[in-house]
Amino acid sequence: MKMFENNKPHWLSRVVGKGVSILPPHIAVVNYQIKSDKLNSEFRAVLVSDLHSCDYGDHQARLLNKIYDQSPDVILLTGDIVDNRLPQDNAKEFLSAIGEKYPCYYVSGNHEYYTNDISGVKNMIRGYGVTILEGSCLAVSVRGQLIHIGGVDDPAVGEKKFTNQLEKCGKERNEKTFSILLSHRPERIHQYTSHGFDVILSGHAHGGQWRIPKVLNGVYAPGQGIFPKHAGGRYPCGKGEMIVSRGLARETTPAPRIFNPVEVVVIDCTPTI
Repeated sequence: MKMFENNKPHWLSRVVGKGVSILPPHIAVVNYQIKSDKLNSEFRAVLVSDLHSCDYGDHQARLLNKIYDQSPDVILLTGDIVDNRLPQDNAKEFLSAIGEKYPCYYVSGNHEYYTNDISGVKNMIRGYGVTILEGSCLAVSVRGQLIHIGGVDDPAVGEKKFTNQLEKCGKERNEKTFSILLSHRPERIHQYTSHGFDVILSGHAHGGQWRIPKVLNGVYAPGQGIFPKHAGGRYPCGKGEMIVSRGLARETTPAPRIFNPVEVVVIDCTPTI
C-alpha cells in the first residue's frame, strides 16, 4: 500500500481523472448536532479540512457558495489547506474570501510542513485575517456565547513540541466552558482523551479513500493503515467526541476517491435544554 504514502498523485488518479468518485461530482454537506449543558445559546461552525490547494471553480466559487449557504458563525480549519505539490493560488483565493467574511481559526497539517516553508505558509494564512493556533486555547465569543477554541500544530512540528502544545491547550481550557480542539490527525485520539475537550475536530484521513457506505468506512488512511478506525464521521473521545472530516482533496489524492465524496462539515452546537 505504499502508493498511498507517496507525495505524488498515484498513476491511477492521473489516468482516471481529477477528483474521481463513483458518485455525482459534488461537495457533500454533512451535518452534526452537538448538545451541551455548557451552552446557553446556539451557534454554527463549519469545519473545512484537507483542501490541498485544489480547484473548485472560478475563484473557488463552488466551495465558497456551499459554505455561504450554511450561514456559519465561525469557520474552523484543520490543516492541509495548502499542499506542497500544487501552487497556492487556490488556497489563497479561498482563505482571502473566508477571512473577510467570518472569524476563522486554523491549525497546520503535515503537507504544510512538507512545503519546507511552514513560517511562510503561516504568515500567508495569517495575512488573510485567519487566527493561527499553535498550542493556545482562546476564549472566543460566538453569537454572544463564550467558548474556548484550542489548537495544535501537526506532529510534523516534532513530537515533544506537539505534546507540549496539547498539554498547554488542555490547561488553558476551562472545565465550565464549552471547548473545541483543532488537531489535524485523528489517529492521535488516544492523546486527546485526557485533556477534557468537549469536541475534537480533525481531518487527514480523506475518508479512507475508498468506501462502501454502511459496510466499510474506508480502506486506507495515513497514520492508521488498512481499514482505518477513524476515517471520517463521529466518534466518542473521553467525555467528549471527535468529528473527522473526509476533506476536500481531489487532484492530489494518491488514488481516486470511490463512494467517498469531498465534504464540508456543518456542526450545530446547541444548549441541552
